[in-house]
Amino acid sequence: MECILSSTMPVIHLNAASIDIGSQFHVVAVPPDRTAKSVRTFKSFTGELHAMAKWLKKCRVDTIAMESTSFYWIPAFEILESYGVEVFLVNAREAKNVPGRKTDIKEAQWLQTLHQFGLLRASFRQTSDIVELRAYICQRKRLLDCKAEHIQHMQQAMMEMNVQLYHVVADITGKTGMEIIRAIVAGQHNPEELVKFRDCRCKNPLEMMIAALTGNYRPEHLFTLKQSLALVDFYASQLVECDEAIELKMKQLQQQIEHQEKPLLKRRKSHGGNAMNFDVRTKLYNILGVDLTEIHGIGPTLALKLITECGTDMSRRPTSKHFTSWLCLAPANKISGGKVLSSRTRK
Repeated sequence: MECILSSTMPVIHLNAASIDIGSQFHVVAVPPDRTAKSVRTFKSFTGELHAMAKWLKKCRVDTIAMESTSFYWIPAFEILESYGVEVFLVNAREAKNVPGRKTDIKEAQWLQTLHQFGLLRASFRQTSDIVELRAYICQRKRLLDCKAEHIQHMQQAMMEMNVQLYHVVADITGKTGMEIIRAIVAGQHNPEELVKFRDCRCKNPLEMMIAALTGNYRPEHLFTLKQSLALVDFYASQLVECDEAIELKMKQLQQQIEHQEKPLLKRRKSHGGNAMNFDVRTKLYNILGVDLTEIHGIGPTLALKLITECGTDMSRRPTSKHFTSWLCLAPANKISGGKVLSSRTRK
């Protein structure tokens, strides 16, 4: 296969190399005329990654291809980029259709050959600023998931004590619910005292709330409730720190990206339970110059997630059809002999 490619196709990337990414070591292949040993193995430690980048620069490599293997490619990608090497992050499906190349060395050599002749497409990779912002957004989602899990633990502990708070308040994590839970953890178990934390907007009658707050306060259930409440508070504090990091990064992006000066239409703010503690809509508008929340069904938080996935530069996708295809919303075109074999969308 290499002979056919070398004799019939022009070389697109003259100084091309490739890496077969692994969890413990990476196999690197460079053009055979650059060094006596064109295939080398480097461990995945940070020092070894810097040594790999220096060796590639010594071999006059300016572009390199690697497969997106789990999360192992991220440190190698970032370190190589810091050395000024253009990194092609390629989809493994486009490189593993040839049988008989199941060793790490052969895999690296095959990737180098394909990349040399321009047969590999680089996957879409955000700028470093958007990558950083996306990391904060992903971390925030994980924190919300952990917080929600411990809220469920609180509710389960109250169910085991037969404290039916969830029947008389709309949200146990609201003002009334959290004040009652904190009072229970502090040792107040008298329902007539607990009901004093009731907000004036609660619609259920006082007698019903007293009945719901009369429970079987066993020590093991109170212990579970106490620890779950502490964990909910901990993740809430971590969310505040995460929101501060997101806001700071958005301010930096606002300074870097020029935008059109158009007035932002005023809109009534909707404060959800998981909303960020700053004005996301205004910050996004200052970055983009347009208000994405004007699109029906897209709020500020969803618009921010959309930007962290798609970026702010849409020139990589010339038309809306390209964008739809990148989102895997366009049907596949598998046609042979005029017959449609498959038209299902990708995951």
